[in-house]
Amino acid sequence: MHVTFYGVRGSVPAPGAQTARYGGNTSCVEVRLLDGTTLALDAGTGLRALGKALVREGREQQVHLLLSHTHWDHVMGLPFFAPLWKKSNHLIVYPLANEAQQRFQRNIFDDIHFPVSVHDVPAKVELAKPDASAWRIGGATVRPVQLNHPGGAQGFRIEDEDGSSLCYLTDNELNAPTAVITTEALARFSADTDLIIHDSQYVRSDMPHKLGWGHSLVDDVLHLAELAQPARLALFHHDPDRTDDALDELGANSKARLAELAPSVELLVAREGLELELKRR
Repeated sequence: MHVTFYGVRGSVPAPGAQTARYGGNTSCVEVRLLDGTTLALDAGTGLRALGKALVREGREQQVHLLLSHTHWDHVMGLPFFAPLWKKSNHLIVYPLANEAQQRFQRNIFDDIHFPVSVHDVPAKVELAKPDASAWRIGGATVRPVQLNHPGGAQGFRIEDEDGSSLCYLTDNELNAPTAVITTEALARFSADTDLIIHDSQYVRSDMPHKLGWGHSLVDDVLHLAELAQPARLALFHHDPDRTDDALDELGANSKARLAELAPSVELLVAREGLELELKRR
């Protein structure tokens, strides 16, 4: 399983000199399975760069899109996804966290928010309706899980045919005031994966003002890793006001703390362009 980060910011794009090293694009991660199948995790502004890469490499014919939810920072890249604008291509979108979110396609391509209507998109856009709670995509099994976020959100556990695995858990507030899933239950869901990618937008100084906003404290994410014991933990969905220097400091402090809590877990601070090869442990 090959993982590439194309967008790692949360809430709103944050371009500029102070965010250039980690990147200012919002959430988008490519997962290329062992059999070559391409998955896109979220459609933030990073999706534009992913689309250009797929076209350049001749891999744009079929893409499977898994959306955590449809807040703007997770879908605003979709109209600029190059594979959409070629008739022979096929985009498969999987079920969303709730029925209200299913309207996202019409809301984006409605002649008001974007000049092109949904009916004029050349590529085939299919809304998949798998029956089971676990979906088969290419050679992989994908399991969704409900997360703690205003309006609803979902995460995913992806297990490839060679046994490699990852969990994508963004826009999730561990220890939320009103929780649909506990930290312990999420740790069981994500246990022993090769990689956990988790929303890590806030630090202690952001509280209590941002309590209930649907994003996690870094300290709580480190505790999740202590319980779940992945091979790697990637801090993700960085606050748009968190500068590169601040993320450097956050990463150093988190690495030291994780070494105490779970010394076998490697800590990463997600950045645009980061590529990882996942292999079964």
